[in-house]
Amino acid sequence: MAKIRVSFILALILLLSSSFFIQVVRSQSDSDSDSDSNADLVAETVAEGAVSDETQDFGVGNFSPSPDVETVCVFPKNSAKLVVAGQETELLIGMKNEGEQNVKVLAVYSSVHLPFDHKMLVQNLTTQTFNNASVPSLVQATFPYMFAVSKFLQPGTFDLVGTIVYEIGEVPYQNTFYNGTIEVTEAGGLVSVETVFLVSLGFALLVLLGLWVRGQLQNLSKKTKRVKVEVGTKTVDASMDEWLQGTAYTQSQSFKLKKKK
Repeated sequence: MAKIRVSFILALILLLSSSFFIQVVRSQSDSDSDSDSNADLVAETVAEGAVSDETQDFGVGNFSPSPDVETVCVFPKNSAKLVVAGQETELLIGMKNEGEQNVKVLAVYSSVHLPFDHKMLVQNLTTQTFNNASVPSLVQATFPYMFAVSKFLQPGTFDLVGTIVYEIGEVPYQNTFYNGTIEVTEAGGLVSVETVFLVSLGFALLVLLGLWVRGQLQNLSKKTKRVKVEVGTKTVDASMDEWLQGTAYTQSQSFKLKKKK
């Protein structure tokens, strides 16, 4: 029993330690509510502009956001924000211009970071530039953005930081349209090494738990079968003399009678 308990404890420790390597997926309901709240802003496409394949110097820098521009982000038909390694993922950037001047959209870029340390850059993703993309005053627009993480990136939870660069009156600005987690999965499907490990570990825990319960039931049944023997004085029935005829007991009884006479 001691070996079974030790094995059960070791397996439980392995399960707890493996949680560090297991991706933590946000709940579907929370993601859906976030998408619904942002859907009003990204529902209408006004001026997407043409996407340029040429690399341009659009002046990426540490610009501040404009107080007249609001941006949000939606993963269409992907509220869980699942990103398959090596495959393109689409997201929509909603921009609302509340100022009096037109907003000229220059480019969109993003990067992947470790969730527990944002300073650790994992990968710089696609930089997508636009030609003649503008958002008029008091108008909202939607800009599509496609990105792909490396196919060699290990499945897990990462932070995605997306930035959109634009100009207002030839003054550059930038907004961070998304700064949150994504779930990277393998290209072969949702079944990964971690999933197989968890299933195997869970099965082993069930087996060990069954053995432990069985041992406890066996110990309980043994305790109930034990008979407690009490030792004390008791009277001898006369009928028991028939079983003692010819024994030392009867001889000693007859000797005592003769002695009394």
